[in-house]
Amino acid sequence: MNIDELKSKYSLIKTFIDLAEIPSPSLKEDKVADKIIEILEKINVSTQKDSYGNVIAKLVPSKGCENVPSLLLSAHMDVVGDSSPVNISLSDNKKYIETDKTRSLGSDDKAGAAAMLDITNDLINNPEFKHGPIELLFTRDEEIGMTGIKNINYAEIESKYALIVDGDNLGQHFTEGAGFTNLYISVVDGIGGHSGINIHDQNRINAIKVLSEVDCLIPQGVYKKHPVKGVITSINAGVAVGGTANNYISKIINEIYEIAEKNKNIPEKFKTKNILKTISREAGLNIINPCAYQSYSIRSSDPENEQELINFIFDKIEEINKKYKNKIKIVAEKKSHLPAFVNNTDNILSKVIVESSKAHNLPAEPASIHAGTEAHVLANCQNKYGETFNPIIIGVADLENIHSSDEQLDWQSFLAGKKWLSDIIINFAQEHK
Repeated sequence: MNIDELKSKYSLIKTFIDLAEIPSPSLKEDKVADKIIEILEKINVSTQKDSYGNVIAKLVPSKGCENVPSLLLSAHMDVVGDSSPVNISLSDNKKYIETDKTRSLGSDDKAGAAAMLDITNDLINNPEFKHGPIELLFTRDEEIGMTGIKNINYAEIESKYALIVDGDNLGQHFTEGAGFTNLYISVVDGIGGHSGINIHDQNRINAIKVLSEVDCLIPQGVYKKHPVKGVITSINAGVAVGGTANNYISKIINEIYEIAEKNKNIPEKFKTKNILKTISREAGLNIINPCAYQSYSIRSSDPENEQELINFIFDKIEEINKKYKNKIKIVAEKKSHLPAFVNNTDNILSKVIVESSKAHNLPAEPASIHAGTEAHVLANCQNKYGETFNPIIIGVADLENIHSSDEQLDWQSFLAGKKWLSDIIINFAQEHK
């Protein structure tokens, strides 16, 4: 079987390829948005593009399902990649849909978008598939800034329950997700000095050594883990800087600017793979450093546990501040980057997902995702009726090597995932009839 035969046999595969063949890097989704509108308008589904370029569509409920709660299905239109052609084929073993290895496939999240469109076609053309009111949302710019989901006019969205069709494995079922908090630690107000002349002066505390002392007291990696949901809270040291690196970086910038003005090649030592090593080898080492800085990322789906970790860190900082009182100072600042997507106590949709998974032999137990998603935004917004959204992320296909030129989509898992999503929609309506 080749890719054309696969498209001919399965409308889901055709829809996916039709979308995937349209390059749509973040904030350049207009052509794929127009294609989605075209597909929906052919089956007479009320569709519009909002002022930000998101696509919104609504399906009226089946007869007898008017009192079923509205259900929002959402996928994003942008992909990691550029505007170069997307040449699609089957892998040699016929298991995967892939590109010619020159760019990403865009299965994240055109698999979700295609599943939503193909299911919508089924619901419209098969009256025996009973469903409640359905809202479809296709967003822009998920991959970079999530500005699409942030610019929705929620006063027009009636659903409280939402399925974000954006997992990377069939059967994924995320009911909560880690928020993202930045923690900035500064060691400042040291006296500094020359390492040859002033090294004997015990009042001159090296900021880099103090920073290392602080870092050794701060956990790294998993802070809390749930036996089923997985990682709940984690912390990662992201950046550490100090010393004369600041002066040397200024020198590098000036030197590269002069080279660029003369249209000469950038020296190897200044290229990405070498730049940190170059700085560490060539920056001056004869300074008792008066200041140093380190930044951490904290991810947690449990705000109380995150605050417990932050309190622990601040207590340790206070201990070290007392040790070096009047000699050098440690200052810590936290900044919320993305609020947590907290598990909702209303678990009706989650129960339907689990029950629907049994017929497909999928291990769809509720889990926690440890990355930022559009569900994080939805979970902290309210719909037309002032109800807080109850979003759940699901995966409808096994995706391999996403965001890379080796990206692949397991098409048989995709067919199974579409059937699973269909059952969720139908069973959700049955649950409320």
